[in-house]
Amino acid sequence: MRELTIRRECWPVRGVFAISRGSRTEIEVVVAEIVEGACRGRAECHPYARYGETVEGVVATLEGMAGRVAAAPEPEALPEMLRPGAARNALDCALWDFRAKREGVPVWRLAGLESEPGPAQSAFTIGVDSPESMAAKARESADMPLLKLKLGGEGDPERVRAVRDAAPEARIMVDANEAWTADQYRIFAPELARLRVAIIEQPLPAGKDAVLRDLPRPVPLMADESCHDRSSLPALAGLYDYINIKLDKAGGLTEALKLAAAARESGFQVMAGSMLGTSLGMAPATLLGGMAAFVDLDGPLLLAEDRKPPLRFEGATVYPPDPALWG
Repeated sequence: MRELTIRRECWPVRGVFAISRGSRTEIEVVVAEIVEGACRGRAECHPYARYGETVEGVVATLEGMAGRVAAAPEPEALPEMLRPGAARNALDCALWDFRAKREGVPVWRLAGLESEPGPAQSAFTIGVDSPESMAAKARESADMPLLKLKLGGEGDPERVRAVRDAAPEARIMVDANEAWTADQYRIFAPELARLRVAIIEQPLPAGKDAVLRDLPRPVPLMADESCHDRSSLPALAGLYDYINIKLDKAGGLTEALKLAAAARESGFQVMAGSMLGTSLGMAPATLLGGMAAFVDLDGPLLLAEDRKPPLRFEGATVYPPDPALWG
């Protein structure tokens, strides 16, 4: 008989990781594991308070799915059972892993991808801090060709300028995590263009970003908090150039693959992104790498500990997961 088990896990962050909404020294994730005989499939999600999620709530939701999992659903059936979010992500990706191990076929083949995912260059994230501290971290990350800077509002151009001086050859993305006002955007965006910033991610709060349609765009814009699943796309037309696809928002790999295809058909470019998490949380998202203009799966590099076996990183290059990890 097929069984679903759920567990909470706490993982320490390397130092302190800060964004505009706060900082943390550890993360708490939820792992779903499906077991039938000798076959096991597992996956991880990161409940996110910004979207009204709690660890307790996600655990309760998944525990309530035990009976349905025993009835052997396929991932494609989950949208009828769970809304997009962390709980559905954990169950969706655990089902993919379970099926791959049961059938002895990698997930990329089961999902109908044309080719096996290869290594991809990931962004490396620097949390928001003083200009001096962010510049120091940029110097320490000299082998990372793509830096993603978390910003927070007042003083952001000075932060970016300090990092640019410290890492003159790096490509730079910035992520305001909804922290700017429209007036700040008008001031900051031209300066960031002069500093050769490649992407500005979610400058304004979700639901208050329609004003972007009428503002200059000296740097391409990426939607994160404004984009969850395919239903988000129509409202983003004319506001953004890229979307950040995170499995915890979309509700799993099944929707993420469909969202990537729909986004590109609608004229958006895609980033394969993630919440903070272990290698188990990042592994399914590596399947999006071949569709993505940018990859941001550095979560394990920001933790003090990781799973065994972990995802393999060489500098900023992330490799597909070992089957013992996922998929």
